[in-house]
Amino acid sequence: MFFGLTIEKLMLIGVVAALVIGPERLPKYAEALAKLTRRAKETLQGAKSRMREEMGPEFDDVDWRKLDPRQYDPRRIVREALLDDTPTATMRAAGAAAVAARVTPEKPPFVPGALPPFDDEST
Repeated sequence: MFFGLTIEKLMLIGVVAALVIGPERLPKYAEALAKLTRRAKETLQGAKSRMREEMGPEFDDVDWRKLDPRQYDPRRIVREALLDDTPTATMRAAGAAAVAARVTPEKPPFVPGALPPFDDEST
């Protein structure tokens, strides 16, 4: 059953609903619940058929289990990222070259705690 509901729990909910709502209003509420359930089912079927229409034939080829967000455990992702190999020497050299290319003689490097130059034309 859905959400851990068993037959016994559903029967208990039905008995409590019958006592709270009352026998004269219970048929109306049951009918409204049935209509809501039918409408929800039709809406889901419509969304599925529209998605199938828009995606075309590759809709059936999609492995939906791979796209389930519950499979992504942040702890596992972080652990795998931390256990990855350390950067190689060529990667470190490329990173140093990229940093050196960003620091140009016209623009001095940022010094923490230093004030930015004052631009009297902007005020």
